[in-house]
Amino acid sequence: MSHNSFGHLFRVTTWGESHGPALGCVVDGCPSLIDITEEEIQHWMDRRKPGQNKYTTQRKEPDAVKILSGVFEGKTTGTPISLMIENVDQRSKDYGDIKDKYRPGHADFAYDTKYGIRDYRGGGRSSARETAARVAAGSIARKVLGDNVKIQGYLTQIGDRVIDRSRFDANEIENNPFWCPDPVMAEEWAEYLDGIRKAGSSVGAVIEVVASGVPAGLGAPIYGKLDSDLAGAMMTINAVKGVEIGEGFSAAALTGEDNADEMRAGNGSDPVFLSNHAGGILGGISTGQDIVVRFAVKPTSSILKTRATVDRDGNETEIITKGRHDPCVGIRAVPVGEAMMACVLADHLLRDRGQQPR
Repeated sequence: MSHNSFGHLFRVTTWGESHGPALGCVVDGCPSLIDITEEEIQHWMDRRKPGQNKYTTQRKEPDAVKILSGVFEGKTTGTPISLMIENVDQRSKDYGDIKDKYRPGHADFAYDTKYGIRDYRGGGRSSARETAARVAAGSIARKVLGDNVKIQGYLTQIGDRVIDRSRFDANEIENNPFWCPDPVMAEEWAEYLDGIRKAGSSVGAVIEVVASGVPAGLGAPIYGKLDSDLAGAMMTINAVKGVEIGEGFSAAALTGEDNADEMRAGNGSDPVFLSNHAGGILGGISTGQDIVVRFAVKPTSSILKTRATVDRDGNETEIITKGRHDPCVGIRAVPVGEAMMACVLADHLLRDRGQQPR
């Protein structure tokens, strides 16, 4: 299996499976002399790890990260940084009854068709457990970007329940288990998801990730577009079925006058934009405004409901997926989306340094 790496100058390769002994990543291309510690990486890992509340899978993984290479005396050396996260709470027996059945909505059939073999224990490489390695890589990317670049993700929708933007409060994002900036909707989501969880079902979600402080000029026209790489990166996250930047699909309902981000002279050389329908990117190149990306996550496919399926021999059968699963996988996708934003921006920042005499 190839295609386990992404990025150009800041390049990340992830490895490992959901129920293997460990998983991790190798980050290549990180500049030298950047301060980094396991404790700093762990801060971001703790935001993603499972079992923190009743609205996520109850698999208890500490997600303790170990730096194996690329760091000496607390500084990056410019060589590949290898990070490892051990799996300690696998329950492979939960999947014994369905090892020959294809779970609807999962990658089981597609993987078996392509490779002739699949790891039925939680999905192997197709499991969202792999995203722990991305969050580890994203912590390195944040250090490359520096303190001026801030990346914040949050949920804007769970199922058909959408936040009220008039109540948006960034200070609320870290105060509830849903990364919700709307305190009223956070309470509604809690009651709503309780019902979904007790019914053994699941729902999808929409996540918004905003990067502020990104310098203008990152990206390149045509095949090196920043928005193209961001969209591609978000689509690699498990269960993501749609990505939009700025107004996204809503732009189709706007007029040219409404959609245009008008400009006025600023105090320096850069203009001041009067709106940000473009999501901080024009012609594939950052404008210096906030970069705004949203992605939609489908309902968790593993549910305690009987579903029709077939087995490896083509026989019709039924299946019910036991084990520990998220009633809304979108909740833990927030730190993953932040990490992918950080990795793409770090890659484009390094690419820009190599292209421009500034």
